[in-house]
Amino acid sequence: MTVEVLDLDRLDCRFVDHRWRFAEERSVEIGRHWEERRRRNPTLYDGRVLLACQVECAIDDDRARVLRMSLFETRFSHFLAWREFGWPDETVYNCFSMPAARSRDGAYLLGEMGPSHSYAGRLYFPCGTPDPSDIVAGGRVDLFGSLVRELAEETGLDAAQARPAPGWTAVFDRQFVACVKRLDFDASAQALLTGVRAFLARESAPELADAHMFAGPETLADPRLPGFMVAYLSRTLGGADEIPLSAG
Repeated sequence: MTVEVLDLDRLDCRFVDHRWRFAEERSVEIGRHWEERRRRNPTLYDGRVLLACQVECAIDDDRARVLRMSLFETRFSHFLAWREFGWPDETVYNCFSMPAARSRDGAYLLGEMGPSHSYAGRLYFPCGTPDPSDIVAGGRVDLFGSLVRELAEETGLDAAQARPAPGWTAVFDRQFVACVKRLDFDASAQALLTGVRAFLARESAPELADAHMFAGPETLADPRLPGFMVAYLSRTLGGADEIPLSAG
């Protein structure tokens, strides 16, 4: 498959009511799947999350490149089953925001997902699936606010201490839509890493198992990186806009 990377000027995310037929029609199968996943990982929590039922790239009247998304509320167990059943409903997307925290010497901070995570062991920018707390005035979904919260909760870093790059980078990888905002910190890679690892050591139940700094293209071969992370890092570390990946 091909992963596409696009530069955007802004996001326009709205909360909508949506009847998800997948969740209704396969409710029994979803329930059994959740029971099995909970048996293997009792820390999983069936909270509410937001998924997208519409995603559209557009040029606005001011010539800005905009990603418009309509997001609806569902349960995490429904989302997890949809993902692990192989995305049977391709009209729905997992849209989320990610902070690309970069040190002053050009390295990027990645978190290693902890054992309680549904993607334990994988490497990502600190992030999470948006939830109803990200719905703000006027029915807007604040993905920048979601990014700030997840960065603080997972790493202890304060986004206010960084310089945000203008615009966003969206990575489309089948049903994943990762919206990345680069945050430039005035700290060395070693200082960022030391601070995040100290934060994790203080937490009684940290979300991350560890943190790592990635600075060169040789790091892209790490098998713990999902396709959308490889695509973004390849581009920012000197790769192409479209990265051909194996179907696996």
